[in-house]
Amino acid sequence: MELSESVLKGLQTLADPNVFDLKSFTTFTEVAFDSLDSSRGESVLGHPELRHIDQTTLKHCHTAATTFILEGVKQNADKSTISSCLEDVRFQNERVDTFYNSFQKNLESLLSSTDTCPPHITDAEWRLEYCYKGTFHVHKVNQPSYLISLNTERAGASSEINFSCTMDQLQDLVGKMKDAAKSLERATQS
Repeated sequence: MELSESVLKGLQTLADPNVFDLKSFTTFTEVAFDSLDSSRGESVLGHPELRHIDQTTLKHCHTAATTFILEGVKQNADKSTISSCLEDVRFQNERVDTFYNSFQKNLESLLSSTDTCPPHITDAEWRLEYCYKGTFHVHKVNQPSYLISLNTERAGASSEINFSCTMDQLQDLVGKMKDAAKSLERATQS
């Protein structure tokens, strides 16, 4: 697996027994996996058994661990791949086994919690807005901005997505939507 320098440094810190004793490491690993499952999402920050660890270090290690976990899931990594990656950043065998056991235990719930169906757009509204600036004298900036509101639905639940964009950004979005529609049309005709 290819991992960034920051992720590797975070994993090296996680492997350091002077920073994470075995009990803290085990707790951290469980909480890191739980944080990826939105239904069980527990934070490593403020966890009573991890309070003795510097919060910045904890955040960095959490980011590194979750990145490593997600990369492992994405690549369908087996035990030898995970073990070799963790051993490369100086994980002891006992920590490798602890991490891999959590990986195996949580793999199914991680995959099932990944939502592969994006929300369906049911309606769109927009309005053009001109920005005026000034404290004493109001003057036109001549920069139109479009406020877009998309009403979406996923599994019967409605939500709204709001954003603003410039004319160029809106033209780019429309162009990409047309390209996507043409690709979908070609795919369904094949």
